[in-house]
Amino acid sequence: MCGSLRLLNGPVFSEAIILTGKMDKNRLKEGIFPSDIKNMSLHELELLCDEIRAYLLETVSETGGHLASNLGVVELTVAIHKVFDTPEDKIVWDVGHQTYVHKILTGRGAYMNTLRRFHGMSGFPKREESAYDTFDTGHSSNSISAALGMAAARDLRGDNYAVAAVIGDGAFTGGMVYEAMNNAGVLDRNFIIILNDNGMSISRNRGSMSQHLAGLRTSPKYHELKSGVKNGLNKIPLVGGGLARGVSHMKDAVKYMLVSGVLFEELGFTYVGPVDGHDLESLIAILEDAKRTDEPMVIHCITEKGKGYRPAEQNPSKFHGISPFDRETGALKKTASKPDYSKVFGKKLTEMAVRDDRIAAVSAAMIDGTGLKAFEETFPERIFDVGIAEEHAVTFAAGLATGGFRPYVAVYSTFLQRAYDQILIDVCMQNLPVTFCLDRAGIVGADGETHQGIFDLSYLSHMPGMTVLAPSDRTQLENMLEYSLTLDGPCAIRYPRGEAAELTDFAQIPYETGDIPGPRLLFSGREEPAQSPDDIEEPMTPEKTPDVCILAVGTMVSAAVYAAIRLQANGIRASVIDAGKVCPLSEQDIGFYKKEGRAAGRVITIEDNVTVGGFGSIIEDLFAADPSVTVHKFGWPDAFIPHGSQAELMKEYGLDAAGIADRIMALAGED
Repeated sequence: MCGSLRLLNGPVFSEAIILTGKMDKNRLKEGIFPSDIKNMSLHELELLCDEIRAYLLETVSETGGHLASNLGVVELTVAIHKVFDTPEDKIVWDVGHQTYVHKILTGRGAYMNTLRRFHGMSGFPKREESAYDTFDTGHSSNSISAALGMAAARDLRGDNYAVAAVIGDGAFTGGMVYEAMNNAGVLDRNFIIILNDNGMSISRNRGSMSQHLAGLRTSPKYHELKSGVKNGLNKIPLVGGGLARGVSHMKDAVKYMLVSGVLFEELGFTYVGPVDGHDLESLIAILEDAKRTDEPMVIHCITEKGKGYRPAEQNPSKFHGISPFDRETGALKKTASKPDYSKVFGKKLTEMAVRDDRIAAVSAAMIDGTGLKAFEETFPERIFDVGIAEEHAVTFAAGLATGGFRPYVAVYSTFLQRAYDQILIDVCMQNLPVTFCLDRAGIVGADGETHQGIFDLSYLSHMPGMTVLAPSDRTQLENMLEYSLTLDGPCAIRYPRGEAAELTDFAQIPYETGDIPGPRLLFSGREEPAQSPDDIEEPMTPEKTPDVCILAVGTMVSAAVYAAIRLQANGIRASVIDAGKVCPLSEQDIGFYKKEGRAAGRVITIEDNVTVGGFGSIIEDLFAADPSVTVHKFGWPDAFIPHGSQAELMKEYGLDAAGIADRIMALAGED
């Protein structure tokens, strides 16, 4: 056993904790480890499960996070740590949003109140956080591949530890699962897949794989019959082995007749299940058998998402990822006063679809999360939820486009990264009118590195034929959706998480319905300090040229305006331009940027994206041959940004209004 582990910025815990008497939440806070539960009785383990559920509700109701999925895997996680000798045995958690119980059981219970908070504990497995976290996860469907690699490393080194992947049924819609299983089935060593089947990913699962697993939940147990026949024949002296081989064709027929779990068997796995994922005694017995078996095995567990908390049982989608809430009622403690960008998008697309029957919506298991619920209710025949399969979603949309439709692919920015090749080859190369609506673009906060959407401007803007748009407020988002319908090729519209801004007070020329996306002067730069965003004069004149020209994109526009106000209070005149469109730049756009840039002599680009290859790089290239203009790029560094609130991260990296103003003043001081 590993004697200790270290949390980020935290202490070292000892595993020498002896638990006696009744389990309570204080023990969980003090630190409990797998070694502490090895000798616990079944009754004590069941009591522990109750305490873990109570502790999850206590902490997640304050911090927010993925609640329903964790309530559903309490018994399964306890059984895993009871049976396996972690961290020597390797457990890989697919996605990882169901690992709060795992974290509690591996010495991190005291840190649950810091969950997903800045400098606190991650909401996903992180190798640098604990030796018990064997693989960093956050995206779906990769656990079997990672675990298989670990098993191969084990075998090459001649080691003898168990390897298991814990994966949800929603993740089985991802094609990478089948690539890995096709590879894994040829192993003749211990390799275990624990299928946590709760019938959901975020939205309810769709597709034939989901239907297949649903059938398994009620099918007869073929494994018991197969084992009995095989063992009985092999016991017959002299001829038993031959008989066992001779009836293989009959065995195959039995498989097809009795159990639809044949899919796993045909891929080379021994299938066990379905089993009750909340029956602790059965889980422990099955996992112990699996650990002793030298062959690939699938253990199919049926669990209930939200188990033990009625609001989460009744509405598991809502409690999949939830903000702080009232434990008694399940109501959110803070509700948005304005609609968020997802709702604005969904409402507008539905309105457009009323008048244009070519419009179709495509989702990768995120209908609710991307704001498409109203579209689904209005046009159920024109919305396609393909499951957690982003690559397929993109090429499927390309196929729709060849048939005369105008597909809108609604997806989180970070998840679209998985379909880079499909966007480039299947959509852009054929110049198909597919529109990608990138929700959660830019920094998203508490979910951390795997979910920060800070790379999309870079990986999309260099694709031939792609139009990339970034609205700074709700009216612009609506206009850009309308504009995308006029294009003959691919388009990407990226917008942030959270309440939709309204920047009409900032604009010298108000944002109006029907505007064509492009750069817009918001703030001119003047001799007298401004007092508020409303205090805006007429457009600049040659006599009032600014000291610096700020070009901002999307969510960074409002921060740029407030930074300009701070700068003017310190004697620095700053103009602010809302870029609107990232690429391609028209001749008119280029002329506008060059005019304003030369007027100031110093250009600052600000984007909620990494500075490498993003909007700033496009502007930098634009002025590369002009020695009269210096370009400085503000954005996220070429790094993975940790978890924390959006405001905290913006401040930490100098991308809030104060930080932007301070950085520009420092540059001015260098002159």
